[in-house]
Amino acid sequence: MTAMDAHVSAVDPDLLVQDYPAFSRSLRVAFVTETYPPEVNGVSMTLARLVEGLHARNHDVQLVRPRQPGAEQADEPSERFHEVLMRGLPVPRYPSLRMGVPSKRSLVRLWSVRRPDIVHIATEGPLGWSALQACKHLKLPVTSDFRTNFHAYSQHYGVGWLRKPIMAYLRKFHNATRRTFVPTPALRQDLERCGFSGLRVVSRGVDTARFHPRHRDDALRQTWGVPPDGLAVMCMGRLAPEKNLDLLVQAFDALASRVPSARMVLVGDGPLRASLQVRRPWYHFAGQRAGDDLARHVASADLFLFPSMSETFGNVVTESMASGVPVVAFDHAAAAQLITPGTNGLRVPLGDEAAFIAASVDAATDRSRLAHWSAQARRSVEPLDWSGVVQHFEAELRDALLNPASVPAARVSAVAGSTAAQPWPQQ
Repeated sequence: MTAMDAHVSAVDPDLLVQDYPAFSRSLRVAFVTETYPPEVNGVSMTLARLVEGLHARNHDVQLVRPRQPGAEQADEPSERFHEVLMRGLPVPRYPSLRMGVPSKRSLVRLWSVRRPDIVHIATEGPLGWSALQACKHLKLPVTSDFRTNFHAYSQHYGVGWLRKPIMAYLRKFHNATRRTFVPTPALRQDLERCGFSGLRVVSRGVDTARFHPRHRDDALRQTWGVPPDGLAVMCMGRLAPEKNLDLLVQAFDALASRVPSARMVLVGDGPLRASLQVRRPWYHFAGQRAGDDLARHVASADLFLFPSMSETFGNVVTESMASGVPVVAFDHAAAAQLITPGTNGLRVPLGDEAAFIAASVDAATDRSRLAHWSAQARRSVEPLDWSGVVQHFEAELRDALLNPASVPAARVSAVAGSTAAQPWPQQ
């Protein structure tokens, strides 16, 4: 109680005066990314959740991204959600994806007109680097995400010699920001050993309303060629070298020799699709799926095999578990945190491919156990609500504003000052 409140109470003892905390003021946050829906990948989906979540929490949000093929400026621009579409180029081997081009001058002009409180860079490509340089020029606070193991991917594309230079670039990039957000404590430890600083763990959520066992569709399973008592085995994601698909093929071959009714369903697209269709024409290639259609596909599987060892998180693991589909994966990223072996799925030591194959066979050969794991898988991810993740992310942004140095994050609820921010200007 303040001195003024005590005085009022003394004048009239029937009055009860209480202090109420001041509301945290809205932030002006500029997001910079080279991928965003309708592009389908874990980074774009996660970023959309954060952008929309902050927007829903009454923050002024600006989204800077490459213009996607055929995309136009939003038909109904919001006063609090301003999109800035930049020039982009197709990503090699992924023509449906775009990457930004150097744009420092444009970003300096944009942010000189109306400064954001903080800039968050989600990707480390040319647009992200330009944003970092523009922030340095304008002395703007900036945070970043480490979401994709580009340095690890190099070995899958015949340029393993680039691993060290790529890691050096990423370290220089992220250490120039106030905070770098990572999805798991294990990744934070790995990056700390590589000389990264200012690392904070902000986990990822899952849409448990969309990804739910109730979306299981027997008619869809029939189109996959799965008999009524058959086993639908799924893998979902980019059909690309870094996803370790040769191991997937080996695991399913071993599994199918024990469970002849098993059917392999691949959801996604990528540069390896054509060669896989030649090698395994009896697999069902569902292609790219999104929204409720994707949820229906995932929930209609019985077992999910995830052979990738290059993920920073692996959203497909949480989506499968939320759909009641047990997962076999390596002890890595999201799987290391969420899978309790023998309770809601199976995980094996990272890099032990023989163990992955054996676990895939083991999981498939006991249908009653799979049914038990299904219920447990769903229950284990139900607490991973996106609203909590967004609130944590917001607190970390506020902390980055209050504490520029890389010190342990404090849980803060306000940025100095209480003047409400003005909306982004429409351009």
